[in-house]
Formats: sequence, C-alpha cells, structure tokens
Amino acid sequence: MVTNPFFPDHLIGRQTELKQVSKIFAADGDLMVTGIPGSGRRSLIRSAALEVGARVLEIDCLRATTSSRFLERLAEGLLEVFSTPAELAIVQQWSRDRPLVLENVSTYRSRFIWQVHAREEWTILQALLNLPQVMAEQLDCRIVFVFENFPHIRSWDRSGEWEAYLRQELDRQSRVNYVIVATVPEPWAYESNLHLIALAPLDRQEIESWIIDAMAAKGLKFEVDALDLYIDRVKGHLGDAIALARRILLEQRLEALESKKSNFIQLHHVHRSTLALVEDFSQTFESLLLLLPPIQARVLESLAIDPTDSPHARDYLRKHQLSKGGGLQGALSGLEQKGLIYGAKYGYRVAMPLLALWLKHRLA
Repeated sequence: MVTNPFFPDHLIGRQTELKQVSKIFAADGDLMVTGIPGSGRRSLIRSAALEVGARVLEIDCLRATTSSRFLERLAEGLLEVFSTPAELAIVQQWSRDRPLVLENVSTYRSRFIWQVHAREEWTILQALLNLPQVMAEQLDCRIVFVFENFPHIRSWDRSGEWEAYLRQELDRQSRVNYVIVATVPEPWAYESNLHLIALAPLDRQEIESWIIDAMAAKGLKFEVDALDLYIDRVKGHLGDAIALARRILLEQRLEALESKKSNFIQLHHVHRSTLALVEDFSQTFESLLLLLPPIQARVLESLAIDPTDSPHARDYLRKHQLSKGGGLQGALSGLEQKGLIYGAKYGYRVAMPLLALWLKHRLA
C-alpha cells in the first residue's frame, strides 16, 4: 500500500473540539463523535487521548459480521493495546477465573481462546468488556474505547441484546471512556449521558494554512489563483484535500522528469490533477451509485448539480422531477446517514467534493 506523504501527523483545525473532547475524557465522560467520513473523527479522538495520556482501543463494527467475529475483534484489540510482558502477566492472572485462556502464539503475539456454545458467548462479552477497567486500575491509566460503525452490529444482533448491553456499559465503568463514532447522531444518544460532538467541514483558513505548509515542505508554492481553485475543489473536506495534494505532487514530479520542473503550482496543475483524481475514483463512485436505491441516486445527482437549502421547495422538486413526501425525506435521511450528503444544518449538498464533481461530469 502506497502511503500518502500529505497524511497529517497532527490534528488539522478542530482545536475547539479538541479542548472539548480532552475535557470530557479527563472528567471520565463518554461521547459520540459524528461527521462524514474524512472529517477527522478518529484523528480528533486520538489527539484528545494523547492530551490526557490515555491508551486507545479501536473496534470497527463493520468488520464484525457475526457475534463471534465481534468477540474476536474485541479480543484482538485488547491484546494490541496491552502487549508488554508485564501487561500480559496481569491479563493472564485476570483470565484464570474466567472462561478465557491467554495463549502465547509466538514471542511477539498472544491471543485469547475460548470454547463456549453460541448461547454462552454472552459470558465472553461480559469478561472482555471488564478487562479494560481492570487494566486501567492495575496500570493507573485511562483507556479510550472507540466503537466505529456501531450501528452495523444490528445486522446480526437482531434482538438488540448486545447493543443494549454495550450501551449500558457506557455508564458503568470509571477510567474507561467510551466513544461511538457515527455519521449522524443515533436517536438514543439524546436520551443518554453521552456528550455529542459534531464535526463540520473545515474552515478555509484551516485547510489553507495546512496545505501551504505541507507543499512548502516539498519545495512547492501555490500561485494565488491555483490555491483558490484547490480550496474550492476540496470544500473543507480533509480526506479529499489530502488525496488531491498527493495527486498534485505526482503531477509535479512527472513534469520534473520531462524537464519541466517548476516550484510553483499553477492553475492548470490543480485543474488537471483534479480531473485525473476523479478519473481514478470513477469505478469506486460508479459502484457506490449502483448500490443506492434509485430514489437516493436521483436525489444525490440533483444535489450534486444543484445544491440547495430547500430540497422540499416546489420549484426544486419540479426542476429535478422529484416527488414531495416520505420518499424524498427518506432518501435525504438515508444519504445523510451514509455520509454522502450534508443535512439541513450545513445546507443540502454532496459531502464529498470529488464525488460531486464526478456526478456533474457524468450528467453533463
């Protein structure tokens, strides 16, 4: 896998949110961080954990397609965080009174094993969720326990028992901060003790300051109109900003090989790099569009070519041949939950600028 030289090693913007989350962690609070993919949710959490000296345990529920796989991911994550000989000795001692065995696979890797019937997996969940608190007390540290794509456990937790138990654990343990990463707030979060942190698109100044410094580190400088076009193309979306920066650098290196080297990034560099990047992503975007229900695909296309604060307005519906009612509202909600559009708070528009540009070109 090729690494991106522009992937930031520090938090871009979000200083207000960083202070909020750090304060919540220090006060033993739990939270839900919401925002579209690429908005910097995980970077914010990791930075705040670093501020308070906490260890971070991340579990991606999207990769846990069954209850058994969820337990495996949880067990693997715990042993990635607590991996030194001294820490493993504590884990070994803790496991003796539980239906788990800590097995040393090699000098550098250990794993939990258990043999229980599917109906008894519940006991393994209870034990594994107890371990972070035990380790935090033994090591005198704080643990930040992150659940990514949390709603995906409902694909196999049909009765809701596991979700209910996990939500119950949020209020039970001290020294362990639970964080749920989501695209939009879960309805139940408003009735819980969770703090809600929503990430808006980054301000122009935050993106501009970062990209100028990042390009300067590569010996490159934007011309004014080129910088304006770059900022317009990424529209506060850090993920797209990082991808486009890398593509511009590759274009500059290609020019250097052709003896056309220049330390200045010009308007045509940004334009050409944007089109090339959109072409690179075209198959991914096409697959994404095909997976959407027809009404969601149509609404997404409409918002790409014509963003609006009022998608329910009669003129907008007539212009894009949409029908007012539950179908439209359901499509808007579904697209927002998938992280493909911003909702009413930020104006209805496609959340990923490069996807919006691809849709515009596709419909032209």
